[in-house]
Amino acid sequence: MLQPNPRKYALPLFGLATSAFVFNTSEFMPIGLLSDIAASFAMTPARTGIMITVYAWMVGLLSLPLMLVACRMELRRLLLLTIGLFMLGQLGSAFAVNFPMLMGARIAVACAHSIFWSIAGPLATRLVTQVRQPFALSMIATGSSIAMIFGLPLGRVVGLALGWRMTFLSLAVIAFLALVFLWRVFPPLSKQEPFSLRELPTLFHNPLTRGIFILSLLFATAYFTTYSFIEPFLATVAGFAPTSITWTLMVLGLCGFLGSVLFSRLYGLHRCLVLRSGVIGLFIALLVFLPAAAFTPTILACCMLLGTISTMFNVAMQAELIRGCSRTDAPVAMSIFSGIFNVGIGSGTFLSGYLAADGALPNIGFFGAAIASFAVLYLFAFYLPAIQKMASR
Repeated sequence: MLQPNPRKYALPLFGLATSAFVFNTSEFMPIGLLSDIAASFAMTPARTGIMITVYAWMVGLLSLPLMLVACRMELRRLLLLTIGLFMLGQLGSAFAVNFPMLMGARIAVACAHSIFWSIAGPLATRLVTQVRQPFALSMIATGSSIAMIFGLPLGRVVGLALGWRMTFLSLAVIAFLALVFLWRVFPPLSKQEPFSLRELPTLFHNPLTRGIFILSLLFATAYFTTYSFIEPFLATVAGFAPTSITWTLMVLGLCGFLGSVLFSRLYGLHRCLVLRSGVIGLFIALLVFLPAAAFTPTILACCMLLGTISTMFNVAMQAELIRGCSRTDAPVAMSIFSGIFNVGIGSGTFLSGYLAADGALPNIGFFGAAIASFAVLYLFAFYLPAIQKMASR
């Protein structure tokens, strides 16, 4: 852990936040380019959307196995190798000559993704003192939010102007720059005991970590049931023009930045309020998503609420996990979290793709709200009581 001198951890945290920006831009960028990628391979957007589902499910399946293999490696070296693999996957995506080749390149990126999000949070918190850990996590969240603000919309702008391949090529260039920067500024960290496979059951026996995994699965599935097909929804249901869709996605991402700020300000003092606001806000936004599409101000308000609470709740879950785990357990626990969250992404995308193919695209918000209602029930019936029980000990 570094001393509480901002200059000592600012550059490494900036590098991690930049990497988070690139990784999140890569994962969600196809959402804004589904129609263009589909057209280039003579496919429908519903069929092309399987690339988002497969990507998320691969991350879900690979996060824990890859982290168990890699956890014995020094974290700085693992970080650099992960970004290098990510860069190669983006190059493969940019030069894919057919859809299977694009899928193969995206799977390589998914392998890098599964490791990066397993170590990003623990790396950030190890750079700073305990009192500054919420700030360090909010920096990573800020990188993710900027991806939603500028990365995804700019990827869409570049894709519409120069072709979707240039967006992947641009990500490869940024990943290379981030790799060189982190190689120069990221400090060596003290070695820690490797995680033993025999310790894995203890993570699931802990009621808090188990609750985090369940809540994350429900939250991600509900959110991405709507978000994965937000582009065709805004175009066909809300009647938005392509430029308006780009601006709407930018506003949604900007509110994600607001969510990371709210987390850093509120979580330390109002932990349970942040958790309650996340699941209730998601349920309300998804429930009214279709009625709100009748008017531009109301659908924009829904998107703003979704952007704010999704980032705030996601970072809160990571903070809860790091708070409840030892330093040795944290990377593996985060890999399980990342895997489960991405299973939720894949499940939500699969469900919305099925609904879109069946002509039920307008109803994706209702289906997402139904899933979000289970998250609300679980939070109030099980997770919050578990927090209170642990606090009373």
